[in-house]
Amino acid sequence: MRKLALDDDILLEIEKPARYIGGEVNAVMKNVEDIDVRFAMCFPDVYEIGMSHLGIQILYDMFNRREDVWCERVYSPWHDLDKVMREQKIPLFALESQDPIKDFDFLGITIQFEMCYTNILQILDLSQIPLHAKDRTLDDPFVIGGGPCTYNPEPIAEFFDIFYIGEGETAYDELLDAYKEWKGSGKSRREFLERAAQIEGLYVPIFYDAEYNEDGTLKSFTPNNEYASAVVKKQIVMDVTDAPYPMKPVVPFIKVTQDRVVLEIQRGCIRGCRFCQAGMLYRPVRERNVERLKQYAHDMLQNTGHEEISLSSLSSSDYSELKELVTYLIDEFKNKGINISLPSLRIDAFSLDVMSKVQDIRKSSLTFAPEAGSQRMRDVINKGLTEEVILNGAGEAFEGGWTKVKLYFMLGLPTETEEDMKEIAHLAEKVARRYYEIPKDQRHGKCQITASSSFFVPKPFTPFQWAPMCKAEEYMRRAHLVNDEFKEQLNRKSLKYNWHDAEVTVLEGIMARGDRKISKAIEEAYRLGCLFDSWTESFHNELWMQAFENTGVDIDFYNLRERGEDELFPWDFIDIGVTRKFLRREWERAMEEKVTPNCRMQCSGCGAAKFGGGVCYEGKN
Repeated sequence: MRKLALDDDILLEIEKPARYIGGEVNAVMKNVEDIDVRFAMCFPDVYEIGMSHLGIQILYDMFNRREDVWCERVYSPWHDLDKVMREQKIPLFALESQDPIKDFDFLGITIQFEMCYTNILQILDLSQIPLHAKDRTLDDPFVIGGGPCTYNPEPIAEFFDIFYIGEGETAYDELLDAYKEWKGSGKSRREFLERAAQIEGLYVPIFYDAEYNEDGTLKSFTPNNEYASAVVKKQIVMDVTDAPYPMKPVVPFIKVTQDRVVLEIQRGCIRGCRFCQAGMLYRPVRERNVERLKQYAHDMLQNTGHEEISLSSLSSSDYSELKELVTYLIDEFKNKGINISLPSLRIDAFSLDVMSKVQDIRKSSLTFAPEAGSQRMRDVINKGLTEEVILNGAGEAFEGGWTKVKLYFMLGLPTETEEDMKEIAHLAEKVARRYYEIPKDQRHGKCQITASSSFFVPKPFTPFQWAPMCKAEEYMRRAHLVNDEFKEQLNRKSLKYNWHDAEVTVLEGIMARGDRKISKAIEEAYRLGCLFDSWTESFHNELWMQAFENTGVDIDFYNLRERGEDELFPWDFIDIGVTRKFLRREWERAMEEKVTPNCRMQCSGCGAAKFGGGVCYEGKN
């Protein structure tokens, strides 16, 4: 019988104690005496968010297939338990064994969003691990970062021993084997890091020096150790069909964000939207075999008891076997009480037909992501979506019985004018008008068109990485301008408009393109009490502003200036396959309002084909 790290009195005091007790269905238990490496896999957010992340489930399953490794899970304690742990000096613990994280060999942290950076410091602090890598000793775990934010690891480089750049299925076995060799050798912590630095895809920050120009821009970024490479290459799995996949994912005790079987049908995206980081990072497109996916659906439903299957990809409509897969899942499972969830679909006749079979039309809403209101702006961002397509899709949906539509937009995009902004309201109005063009006796009551705006954040490894942002006040001015335009529309009673938090956007921008100098501001913000910054109720902008003032970090320097064509970026030492030359060409095409065809239509020579031996989408050069 496991002894829980928290006693009954604490569990009764805190919200949702099931977040912390472990013991879920399919959780992996091993005997500590029989293993060589203990790995704590961390998602630096609350349990319900972390348990919904497919990447951790994949690595958890892959690591635990090794008899010599025990991978356990840890998440950020919510505010109530955080307070208790600090007061009673309880070290952060893993769910499976309930053992302290500081006793593990590795702490692996997946970093999905910039606004979780203070939570990373919470994890280290509560684990009683020194925040700075340079202060750790042989008694401390090696702290590894992975995930999309590691494609610019510099703002948090001081806090990590190693960053894993790329997809986790490739280089971890070599790292774990190297650790086993080192562990009994009597060599120093630094010597293991030198061994890790020789593994392709691993970046060890202490082995690199950043030098700055007088104007604050980066002058040089060079290795200071003979084992460190000047360029760190992204790791990628070309054969995703035979890559490890969790047939027995851990089933949570409580409801989580994604409480369902997840089938990852493909990686990558052919679309090339110029604001989208994922679309560049995960190139080239790699599809999973449809027969394998059918088998996965059976096995995972049987092993979990879930009642829903969700198809996961950046653009599900581009999966070449989608029709066969979806038809099979509907025929096989619909009458067994299993729901089918289809995110990331383009709204066309096939998609609407499928969704009519798997959704309760009266309750569900359809989602379109035009991203911009005007065709000019959609061409700038290479969205590849015309107003005609949007209105035809909405019309078909309305005629099929839907009455609710969600429209997603972005404000603050490069070259945006006031007319472009107002076109958001005009497009929503046209969608509503399309509904009311249907004969009255064929309608199902009133329609509800909900438009939402996020604010643009330029991300590394996108064509817009050179672009300036706006101040929070300017983002809000634009949102209010759009909101006022909504109030002027004829069908305004059928329209609703909301927008994202501009202050969070500003911080996201600093951390997305920041360098090592901003780590002191992140640490100061944590010391001032910032935690769970992506949660509205926990976000304290005034504390962040205080942290930047206290540390002398200039927000405007990172956000408001357009980067020069040849400026050295903090992330330029990483090779993601997609070349800087291609990204710059796409930036220039954006300024010319030119659309670039998607990868299926024409190869644009982005560079990602090198991972497939010179071929990319569907075997084409």
